[in-house]
Amino acid sequence: MPPFTSADPAGLAPPVPGSRMTGEYLRALGQVAYLWGWPLVNMHNRLAVMERVPAPGLLGGVVPAAPPGSLGMLHDYILPQERVVACPNQDVVYGLGILDARRGPSVVQVPDFGGRFWVYQAVDQRTEAFARLGAMYDTKPGCYLLAPTGWDGLVPDGVQAVFRFDTRIAACIPRVFMNDTEEDRAAIQPLVNRIMAYPLDEYTGELRTTDWSQAPVHPAGDATTGQRETRWVDPAVFFDTLPVVLDEVPPRPGEEALYGVLRSLLDEAGRSPRAATVLRETAADADATLVRKLFEFRNIGVPLDHHWSTQRNGAAFGGDYLSRTAMGKANIFVNPPSETAYFYQDQDDTGELLIGEHSYTLTFPADALPPVRGFWSVTLYDEHHFFHPNELHRYSLGTKNTNLRRADDGSLTLHAGARPPARDDLPNWLPAPAGRFSLYLRAYWPGPAALDGTWQPPAVVRTPH
Repeated sequence: MPPFTSADPAGLAPPVPGSRMTGEYLRALGQVAYLWGWPLVNMHNRLAVMERVPAPGLLGGVVPAAPPGSLGMLHDYILPQERVVACPNQDVVYGLGILDARRGPSVVQVPDFGGRFWVYQAVDQRTEAFARLGAMYDTKPGCYLLAPTGWDGLVPDGVQAVFRFDTRIAACIPRVFMNDTEEDRAAIQPLVNRIMAYPLDEYTGELRTTDWSQAPVHPAGDATTGQRETRWVDPAVFFDTLPVVLDEVPPRPGEEALYGVLRSLLDEAGRSPRAATVLRETAADADATLVRKLFEFRNIGVPLDHHWSTQRNGAAFGGDYLSRTAMGKANIFVNPPSETAYFYQDQDDTGELLIGEHSYTLTFPADALPPVRGFWSVTLYDEHHFFHPNELHRYSLGTKNTNLRRADDGSLTLHAGARPPARDDLPNWLPAPAGRFSLYLRAYWPGPAALDGTWQPPAVVRTPH
């Protein structure tokens, strides 16, 4: 008898084609597939929306958007009507562009920002970072290329560096810090107008400019309506989309066996209407009972003192599929730790959920402000992770605010609630809805203490009315 040899000497063989699959097996593996593939399908569907945008501009006058391979920019803070991405911030001027590897590379322009904080996030379809473009990397002004790994064309003169992504879809999201003053709004405009991305075949070697304050407005669909984030993943058609996504996102080393299992589920669904029905039902159940719970900050991340949580592998998830989907659901497009430390809070110091009908304080000792080289902020979100519209048009407080009131000992107390605090504390107040809300602390270009747990946010304390 010849010695036994594996059918797949390079690794683990996938399930044998035609093997029986019970409903219980399909449901168990279907839930894993839904958790694993949710962010990838999310990105796939974002490309489909951008393919309908005729030119760089704004969806509904609110959301930056552009055809694949280019980007759109705001010229001021994002408005509270935005619904494309949960947990936006009001510290930066944003841009957004979706890339499609099938269309080739894109040129990204970086103006000379001087001492102003900036970062261009570039993530692949897994929402993992593949480029280093920002103040913390000492990136030089000029043009950079974002290119698919399979592209082997000539890099033209004047391009500083090439960053490559191995998935079909990627995103580029510029963020440029702006103080909340009319003077800084005016000062930032020449810089913002030089932030552009466009297909390589449009590159001339000269830096281009555009007046983003005059960006055209395109129909928004549901990008500026409703209370929740645009629904990027529909469980009813998830398993219809997953085969395409598996072709768009190559397996990382060690994922080959997982891909084999996922394809076996899809093959079974293609052969058996019963299996297709089970997977469709499983997707709906996983969306409602698994992924939806990952929207709540108190259910995700690394626990910290005083009921805060954080995450330490943003945009570098690797095999941590739970964190990848949790961030995708609660706050997609988080930066890697070298760029931003994030801290999330749904509860006060006693563990009770934050409710706007109560009042709360968050006090930073004079020597314990968030340790950053860029900027920090505390943002208040409603229960859907969007801004709560208010007469002050105030959604966050931090470095950008030049009128924050400090105590005599140098400490800084921020107030949150639906009712305003005493007159002297009004500059430090974050207006909240009457119902549930969350607090979200960002530390851009964080110091080591913000990353290793040496520094943690202070408790959120409920105060008497």
